[in-house]
Amino acid sequence: MKIGFIILLLQVWCALPAHTQQIKLPSTFRQGHPRLHTAIRTEDAARSAFGQLKSAIDPYVTRCEADSAWLLSRLQLYWKTRSTGVYIKGGVYDHAEGEAPVPTVRFPGARDNVTIYGAPKLEDMLPYADDPRGVYLVNRSKPGQPLEWAEISKTGRTIEGINTMIMGMAHNAALLYWITGEEKYARFAFPVFDTYMTGMYYRNTPKDLTHGHHETIAGLSTFEVIQETALLNHLTGIYDFLYAYLQQKAAAKMQVYVDVLRKWADVQIEHGVAFNNWDLIEARNILNIGSVLEDNNQYPDGKGRQYYINFVLNKNAERQWSIAKLLQEGYDDSTGFWNECPGYSMNVLSDFTELVTLFDRQYNHDILPDIPVLKKAVLASAQYLFPNGYHTAFGDSYYGRLSTNGAWQLVANAQHHHKAEQEVIYTRYIKTINGLNERTGLPTTAGNSVQAGRREGPGALLARGGNTVLKDDIAAGKIEEYVTPVFSAPHVSYFALRNGFHPQDGLMVAMSGSKGNHMHAGGISMEIFGKGMILGPESGIGTSYFQQDYAEYYSQFPAHNTVAVDGISAYPVMKSNHGFDVKSSYPASGVTTGFFPRVSFGDLYFVEPETQSDQDRLTSIIRTSDSTGYYVDIFRSRRRDGKDKMHDYFYHNMGQQLTVSQVDGKPLDMQPTQQLSFGGGHLFAYDYFWDKKAVTTDKDVQAVFNLSVPGKEAVQMNMWMKGEQGRELFAVKAPKAKAIERMGLPNEIATLPLPTIVARQSGEAWNKPFVVVFEPSTTAQPASVQSIQSFHPASTPPGFVGLEITGRARDKQMVFADATGKKTVTHHDLSCTGTYGVISENNKELQYLFLGHGTTISKGGYSIRAKTAGTAAALCHESSGWYVTASQPVTITVPQEMLAGKTTIKITLNKKTNTIHGKPMSIAGKKVIAFDIPAMPYTKIEL
Repeated sequence: MKIGFIILLLQVWCALPAHTQQIKLPSTFRQGHPRLHTAIRTEDAARSAFGQLKSAIDPYVTRCEADSAWLLSRLQLYWKTRSTGVYIKGGVYDHAEGEAPVPTVRFPGARDNVTIYGAPKLEDMLPYADDPRGVYLVNRSKPGQPLEWAEISKTGRTIEGINTMIMGMAHNAALLYWITGEEKYARFAFPVFDTYMTGMYYRNTPKDLTHGHHETIAGLSTFEVIQETALLNHLTGIYDFLYAYLQQKAAAKMQVYVDVLRKWADVQIEHGVAFNNWDLIEARNILNIGSVLEDNNQYPDGKGRQYYINFVLNKNAERQWSIAKLLQEGYDDSTGFWNECPGYSMNVLSDFTELVTLFDRQYNHDILPDIPVLKKAVLASAQYLFPNGYHTAFGDSYYGRLSTNGAWQLVANAQHHHKAEQEVIYTRYIKTINGLNERTGLPTTAGNSVQAGRREGPGALLARGGNTVLKDDIAAGKIEEYVTPVFSAPHVSYFALRNGFHPQDGLMVAMSGSKGNHMHAGGISMEIFGKGMILGPESGIGTSYFQQDYAEYYSQFPAHNTVAVDGISAYPVMKSNHGFDVKSSYPASGVTTGFFPRVSFGDLYFVEPETQSDQDRLTSIIRTSDSTGYYVDIFRSRRRDGKDKMHDYFYHNMGQQLTVSQVDGKPLDMQPTQQLSFGGGHLFAYDYFWDKKAVTTDKDVQAVFNLSVPGKEAVQMNMWMKGEQGRELFAVKAPKAKAIERMGLPNEIATLPLPTIVARQSGEAWNKPFVVVFEPSTTAQPASVQSIQSFHPASTPPGFVGLEITGRARDKQMVFADATGKKTVTHHDLSCTGTYGVISENNKELQYLFLGHGTTISKGGYSIRAKTAGTAAALCHESSGWYVTASQPVTITVPQEMLAGKTTIKITLNKKTNTIHGKPMSIAGKKVIAFDIPAMPYTKIEL
């Protein structure tokens, strides 16, 4: 079963066209209404939802039977002023003017939803409210939350929220009318719909008095076209469910409703942003409108159902790309990654796959063959995962569980169109992710017999892609089938480094740059995992990306685990084009088998644009047992013009306590300081640190971050940092990590400030890099590293990093790291030529040689030598014997006495055993046997 599945997976992963072709339209269109929903669910959840819906709406229906205007009078309209033109200043409401023959729809106060004002209960709303004092709302900032008049520009999105809520009630009533045939529900919904649509008929799109960006993204009802989705779902649903009723009771108004819907669709096309998730959200809005319109031939200008559907699928405008172009520009065919941060990326994936289901449901038309990258994208999402089942959270993201909604949609598609292989692949994936969630204590997105993402309330009544049931005879897979030890997605500047996927003992770091949408300015930013927790997290979005804390801190370098130059490193956030390059890694991205398992690394390069600085971050995982291991982080940074003032290394970790000391355990004499501030000529972000203490030292230091979560074992992050001349160390508190708010942590943990280490290197930090070792531990599993010290032999290249890391299990790793990797570094009987290498001993006997990227590495009579620069290779003594691997042909040597007089070894590759003859030789007076080894996966040597 597993071999067959791998074949199917490769078919999905590899057999994809390089470019998306035009998407075919349905051959026929059903003429009746409703069209948006064609089936009612009958299972228990649907019956329960029906009862809840009816009991919630019936009291208001009864009330409106006595007073038909009671609900519609709560609509937020220009009841008296009847304004036609709305004027904004950027993202804030300014005024309205003009006069229509009927009340028109009021525009909200601001693009940002952050406000102290909230909507009153319907019963407390003033009817027909249109007052120069503003809007009568609840002030949530005052004791008792009194009702008061609020200036419109200070009310955020509350006005549109009220209208959307009322229209949602009308939509629910229209749904009940369709289900039950009881006209009282139509009588309830119609006046609200008619009043609103007639008012919108006379309303114009907003004008920005500053002639800026906001006019190009505004909708008819709010500041962003994408925020009109819920309202448009309600309006199109009402029109669809009440179509026959409207024709009978308001035939003269049908053209008004159609004109408003088409105007709305045109605004969605003409406004917005084409290159990201906005485009897809607008596409869904346009499709909903197009679906309820009649065929093109019913309108003099030919802009009917087929026009809008084809426009969404295949036509391009400045601010609205076709689905075909959006897929081609947004997705990377080679990785399946979308070019936005994880939170937005997964929503986009869900929207795309639901688009497939929408066409299946409405037109019995399969568009998936025209957009095959979605098959890869669904499976690729798992590459965002940490071992505890949470996905990464760089950019404007929160940590959360991985949605399987896209996979459910593809299972539904497979079942509907009889695609057996596709059904196996995505059923297996869903069960695998659900199994991971269960093992890590997370709720699953759905059981094995009910469709994921099923909505409660009205949505539970409607068939969404059918009642998809997963087949019992398709088994779950292993999560390792979907995540790889190294994964690189250049399209979004994301790099993952993993060793093991055990939820407690797995190790992983995730690196992010700033390429794509909803990204932050963070250079090469790091998230780090240990003992079941993302201990070194991203800080997240802040209050919102319209608020000052986002602009000044959360989106800037000091909020991230990175290095800032001269206190001024910065570049544009949100839509950003500052990604890193992967210089080398081991194993290569996407490799799943045949690699040396004890060491992995990634060497990333970035140009910091504000100061034109070179930055290089080499991060490695070194596994010391099934349950222990540590991270090595070497960060180099220098200005190209040589005018370096200082470089600041930031590391934020979750915890209630941070202790900093010398490596011998003696406390450092850290004193309160006023440094790290905007006043020092730095970014505003520096002012967000508090409780700042500092010490100047060239000694190695260690820090321990302690985190205690109620009901769980205490976790520590042990941090060791190599000392340097001109090094100043700060221990500070940083704002809480907003990204962790959805991880199910107790509020007292989620709201904690982040204890933070800031290491400042005066001058350049290229030849004096930041060298850090991290090891996560718990009370039951204390740190395995006993001591760390650096070594620096004579005649080594500038900036060479040598570390001797001794473990409590009598093991020792010698780490060699050099920026250029061109010069041989010798230390006692050890040597290495390369950018990264590790030599490990166990009980003073060689355990392995690992050459990450270079030409030579040796200890005593053991060596690996390559003719090709940049070779990766390993020679390891396992309990079952000796093993070797190499990315290019190499020569290995072993002491002559190890072979007991033999001069040959055997290696079995592809079921064929090869005998390799060795050459006796002498190295530094020691007799060895040399063997020429071809490029090969990690393979046992038969001595």
